[in-house]
Amino acid sequence: MKSKTDLRVIRTRKMILEAFMKLVSEKGYNNVTIQNIAEEAMINRATFYAHFKDKEDLYESIFDQSLNALTPLLDPAQVLQDNKIQLKKIKQILTQLHDVIYDNRDFFAILLSGNSLETFRKKLASITYEKYIDIFACLRITENDVEIPISFIIEFMSSIYISTLHWWIQNDNAMTSEELASLVIKLIGNGHLTVMGIEVEK
Repeated sequence: MKSKTDLRVIRTRKMILEAFMKLVSEKGYNNVTIQNIAEEAMINRATFYAHFKDKEDLYESIFDQSLNALTPLLDPAQVLQDNKIQLKKIKQILTQLHDVIYDNRDFFAILLSGNSLETFRKKLASITYEKYIDIFACLRITENDVEIPISFIIEFMSSIYISTLHWWIQNDNAMTSEELASLVIKLIGNGHLTVMGIEVEK
């Protein structure tokens, strides 16, 4: 009995998520109401509130689901060898990352639009900093004898990367996942890592 109930819950949540994404793509986040979502998902409002507190809670669920898909790919153990960043490995991981994003592009189209884009960028930057803190802790970057905070470097690089992802999603099929990975490495990978004092191996 419990398995049937669980399947019903999963199915209902899926219907709500799909309805929400469809409506946001059509009307924009701010114009979507709980009633709109309930009607699109063919449920009543009480059923919606049994699964989510409000529209913001639903959005956070999508946000977390998307980040959870990306986080394992950011593991530094995959790109470090003898304390050197392996650019070939970064390209492989970025390609995998872009494949995940493309396969879930409806999710990411929402996350990378409007005010959501900055929120997503901040969370991705935070995850990156936390996972690579041991590397960043060893760095000291200066410009004219003024030390540049690592947080500034992360903000700068993540802004470029998220903007690049936004462009890619908006321009469907403009380039493959692998081509985008190569572009990202050229834009923010090799040069920036070297400037930061991180050893790279091509």
